[in-house]
Amino acid sequence: MIDEDFVLIRFPQFDQHEVSISPSNASSISDLTDFLTNPTSSIPSFPGSSHIFSVPPSSLKFISAQKLLVNEDSVPKRLTCVLHPPPEGVPFARFTFSIDRGGTFTDVYAETPEGPCVEKLLSVDPEHYKDAATEGIRRVVKRTMGCDYREVHLATVRMGTTIATNALLERKGEPAILIITKGFRDALHIAHQQRPNLFDLTCRRPQSIYERVVEVDERVRVVPERHGHRIYYGEDGSVSPSHQLIESLGVHLTVEKKPDLDKLRDDLRKVLWPDGSEKESSPKYNSASVVLLHAYAYGEHEKMVGKMLREEFGIENITLSHETVAMVRLVPRGQTTCVDAYLTPLIKQYVENFKKGGFEETNVSFMQSDGGLTPMDRFKGSRAIFSGPAGGVVGYAKTTFLKDVDGKADKRAVIGFDMGGTSTDVSRFHGQFEHVWDVETAGVQIQLPQLDIRTVAAGGGSRLFFQSGMFIVGPESSGAEPGPCCYRKGGYLAITDANVVLGHICPEFFPRIFGHNGDESLDVEASFRAMETVTNDVNTFFEQNGQSRRMTVEQVAMGFIKVANETMCRPIREMTVSKGFHTKSHVLSCFGGAGPQHACSIARNLGIRTVFVPRYAGILSAFGLGMASIVQERQEPCSFIYSVDSLREVEETLIRLKGLVVEDLKKDGFDESRIRIEMFLNMRYKGSDFCLMTMKRSQESFIDSFTRAYKREYGFCFEGRDVVIDDIRVRGYGDTIPLSRTNIKPWDGSVREPIQKTFAWFDDEKLETSVYEYDELDAGERIDGPAIVVHESSQIIIEPHWTATITEVGDMRIDATEKVRKETFSDDDAEGFDSVAVSIFGHRFMSIAEQMGRSLQRTSISTNIKERLDFSCAIFGPDGGLVSNAPHIPVHLGSMSEAVRWQMENTKDAWKIGDVIVTNHPNAGGTHLPDITVITPVFSGDSKEPVFFVASRGHHADIGGISPGSMPPFSKHIDEEGASIRSFKLVEGGVFNTDGIMKLLHGTRTMEDNIADLQAQVAANQKGISLVQELIAEYGLDVVMKYMKYVQDVAELSVREMLTSLVAENREIMKKVDDGKYVVEAEDFMDDGTKIALTLTINEHDGSAEFDFSKSGDQVSGNWNAPRAITHSAVLYCLRSLVKRDIPLNQGCLNPINIIIRNGSILDPLEGAAVVGGNVLTSQRITDVVLKAFGAAAGSQGCMNNFTFGDKTFGYYETIAGGAGAGASWDGESGVHTHMTNTRITDPEIMEKRYPVLVRQFSLRKGSGGDGKFKGGEGVIRDIEFLVPLSVGILSERRVFAPYGLFGGCDGGKGRNTLRKASGELVEISGKHAFDVDAGDRFVVETPGGGGFGKK
Repeated sequence: MIDEDFVLIRFPQFDQHEVSISPSNASSISDLTDFLTNPTSSIPSFPGSSHIFSVPPSSLKFISAQKLLVNEDSVPKRLTCVLHPPPEGVPFARFTFSIDRGGTFTDVYAETPEGPCVEKLLSVDPEHYKDAATEGIRRVVKRTMGCDYREVHLATVRMGTTIATNALLERKGEPAILIITKGFRDALHIAHQQRPNLFDLTCRRPQSIYERVVEVDERVRVVPERHGHRIYYGEDGSVSPSHQLIESLGVHLTVEKKPDLDKLRDDLRKVLWPDGSEKESSPKYNSASVVLLHAYAYGEHEKMVGKMLREEFGIENITLSHETVAMVRLVPRGQTTCVDAYLTPLIKQYVENFKKGGFEETNVSFMQSDGGLTPMDRFKGSRAIFSGPAGGVVGYAKTTFLKDVDGKADKRAVIGFDMGGTSTDVSRFHGQFEHVWDVETAGVQIQLPQLDIRTVAAGGGSRLFFQSGMFIVGPESSGAEPGPCCYRKGGYLAITDANVVLGHICPEFFPRIFGHNGDESLDVEASFRAMETVTNDVNTFFEQNGQSRRMTVEQVAMGFIKVANETMCRPIREMTVSKGFHTKSHVLSCFGGAGPQHACSIARNLGIRTVFVPRYAGILSAFGLGMASIVQERQEPCSFIYSVDSLREVEETLIRLKGLVVEDLKKDGFDESRIRIEMFLNMRYKGSDFCLMTMKRSQESFIDSFTRAYKREYGFCFEGRDVVIDDIRVRGYGDTIPLSRTNIKPWDGSVREPIQKTFAWFDDEKLETSVYEYDELDAGERIDGPAIVVHESSQIIIEPHWTATITEVGDMRIDATEKVRKETFSDDDAEGFDSVAVSIFGHRFMSIAEQMGRSLQRTSISTNIKERLDFSCAIFGPDGGLVSNAPHIPVHLGSMSEAVRWQMENTKDAWKIGDVIVTNHPNAGGTHLPDITVITPVFSGDSKEPVFFVASRGHHADIGGISPGSMPPFSKHIDEEGASIRSFKLVEGGVFNTDGIMKLLHGTRTMEDNIADLQAQVAANQKGISLVQELIAEYGLDVVMKYMKYVQDVAELSVREMLTSLVAENREIMKKVDDGKYVVEAEDFMDDGTKIALTLTINEHDGSAEFDFSKSGDQVSGNWNAPRAITHSAVLYCLRSLVKRDIPLNQGCLNPINIIIRNGSILDPLEGAAVVGGNVLTSQRITDVVLKAFGAAAGSQGCMNNFTFGDKTFGYYETIAGGAGAGASWDGESGVHTHMTNTRITDPEIMEKRYPVLVRQFSLRKGSGGDGKFKGGEGVIRDIEFLVPLSVGILSERRVFAPYGLFGGCDGGKGRNTLRKASGELVEISGKHAFDVDAGDRFVVETPGGGGFGKK
């Protein structure tokens, strides 16, 4: 509903308070004219912003001011009347509220008769109130009017809330059931089969948000893009008689089987009334989600199921996937639907309880994740996840993206920096809101438009730790309960405490909401006590490591702030650089309770010279709610190739959807003059999964907009390739009357005295700092740093060499002067390394590797790299040692260092500026031939030798060999596996050698993709070079090189500590062989019987270890030999996983390690050996053996289950998840990729839409996890039916030797491969096999389960 305008009344006898009477019954303009005694102009078109009328009390009538107070330009006006006295019984005050209920604080912005009013209170304070929003309203009305809020007129309440977010994170939603197509009961749990944390041995994923699953026997099939006509049409082009096709907006499908409602009815009864008491009790579940395959295009089956649930079982809350989000992809659509069923009842309950608190007649609306408001009766769980942060984005977009202090247009893009108590959200605005789809939150994928908000777990409440010489911020949070130490609740040391210690927070101006009675200020002494404890730990560490360096309490606090700032800079760099924008060219808009305290420091780190702090920065998410519009959307799926003919039908659909959206907004009370429409097509290049939601612009066609956006986003376009339209979308805005933004008094030029002087720390200086009251500052007034500007909702730090200027509406713009200081660190080793600097450089190096990865994904074109994410990027030192590797694919981790070092040793001084080397040979540090590594040297200044190297490794779809995909199951020699390259200058002197690389890759079946992906790898390396050189320019080469080594030293220290502690924890299972040396042995077998054996010796005195694999078997005649680089990767992965905390992943992890591998063994095969399977199979067995030696975890599936199919026209490749091994305190995860891989799997609907196959089953393999005190994870069953004759290959393990159980736990189930012929014949397929299939044949892969841990 839109805000009511109102007649503003002045009652002189009430201290000239302006109060309001809201109309309850409409009256015409003539009615108003009748009782107004002295109208000075025609009411509908009066030009001023307000008019004063004298009205006798007897003449007062209620009016519909919305009709009256809008002039001809549709600009809302305010009408003021003077009444003597107020009529009896008339409500005499009007309030509007905008409320943001965050994780720690609830912020309230109210427009009251006395003007704007702000209130801030804890979101959770059960000792003092039940609901923070209601309490905030109560406090504001009580303070301004002295009465209860039920006695005044509450015109509007707009709310953003984290209720849905918290319920999702904590898994406290409504118990619900999932009804899904037969064969897919576990598809939403398996999802993309990736584990969230690469180095978490538990592989733990958030629990499912549905409690029970019921399968329905039904099936809809779509006509695939490849060979579709061959399957469904005759030679004359007519539809085959055996199929009845349905067409909707270009999507062709057929109903194979209608829902078996009788069977479903019986199954539902068992779930809803497990005790059989159907006639005596209500169903166990009152919320259900229905997710059927291809329902995005054909929702009739879902409607049938929904009708049964409602009419026969009385289920009240039913969500159908095609109504929730009509977009292709079973997993994100299904998970979004489940979120709706899980959270919407909770939201409805909250809304009902809120209404009962006296808000039944109030116009209440809620902010959605897409930045639009919706009436409370339409507020749904799936659209509520970013409800709170979205208000902040709208707030800074409406306040910052305006004009500069000189009144000229400032159209620079804005970065929003919203730092709250629990986390920090960053976003970007450049004239329009940027939306994203398929956002994962709390382990659930939401396939709905959401503002592009990146979240990092660093807020005012983020906890602070010192571990192994590093300052660590988060991700743990102290939350609102108990909060930081200074909250007087016995909390944890947090960022807020560090700011208190540094004097960046003035406690006397902070809200007095703490203590037993909720009326005390911050506890400064508690912050100092906790920081002193950590300072003692820091100095003890220095002393124990022979360093003379010592730190004060303030230096430690500043160190934590610097590390926190760098942590928060990472998502900003990612968000801008990944989209092709320069971070420095933006304005930084800082808000949130803690944001303005860090504004100048964050900007300085990013090279940004202008900071904008909105007047209501501390509550901007609340203020933004008052600036937002009501939003309505309509969307339909389609499947059109973009052409003149298809565009006609698309435009007709756009017009139809527009009409529906306009009609919806009119029902909400908007006339067409206040409605804005945006039209979109969701477009992609044919053969790609990457879509862009493309908005229609007035002077540009859809195809031109798409091409321009695609080139900016990905750096290239596909010339001559068809563009596919997947969805048609219309978004409408009903513009409400925004909160007033009145000009403040102009500055008269006088010198303003601060309200007090204090001392605060900036870097290592304690400076006298002036404190000003924000509300006293005038427009145009300037404040030089250092200064603190206090406001009722935040405190703003103006650092030295920054100057703040107040704008005409009271916002603050802070500009850097020419003297802005950059961070400096000493390269003097006399005192040892600076722990703060080590932490910061660790973040910077990792950020560079991550941005290289973003660049590679953005500019590559193959499915393997762009969509399955089978790639890695890393930085290396001048010795070839790993400096930083982004957490991409584990099997690439240590092996790329081997490749760089091989090139250094064999090319000597051949490296020149502008040169790039490509390699993939297993004897040159490679893993297997499809993994091609591109290496580029980094030079600095006049240096003639490289100071760093950057490298990227990507799995190419094909590089030749005897089978499509270059993953032949039966290769005996490396030449059969494709092109092998030891060393080749792909780029020399800046020139890409296309002819040379094409000669080397002459056997590939995908030359165009190979070249494009190699160019993308070169570009990713170039991105890394520019970022490394920026780092050197910022700090100096000597400092960067020193801290490169120090970061490696810290990683080495962490591993040494871990190895020493492992001896202490496992002495009973290790054999002591010498003073301080302990030995343990472990072995396992490949399916052919080849042994992988490890003798592990750990020295507890110095934390070193020897990994001796020399007892492993000889190389094999097959292709599961593993180049020695793979063993290095496996060991590095295991060590990093065993540390169990976030440490830099670099060469330091391997420095305490000596790895012994016998040449000619399966782990170091001789020249020419076949190796394609070693990377994907043997690497997993090495990992299992290492973890077995440490007693860390039972055996995981030990395989990647490499599955390929295709013909001469195409090829498809995937790896399939299995069960994870259990550990000493956890059950193994089911249906997940483990250890040395973490690639995605194709969504079933996408797979069937693109390829001539049907996914008949994708579910967990019950009973395959090993039993024990802790149970191993279940493998999966993947059943694929082929619709045309194809060639198929499988490369798998653990079909003979089962994943081991540990300490009495049972083994996991062995894998199995079966071909089910169309004739009914069953054929057992070995672990490594290639074969041909006919139409109707089905291949079933049953992947291994994980081993159990401990006796049951």
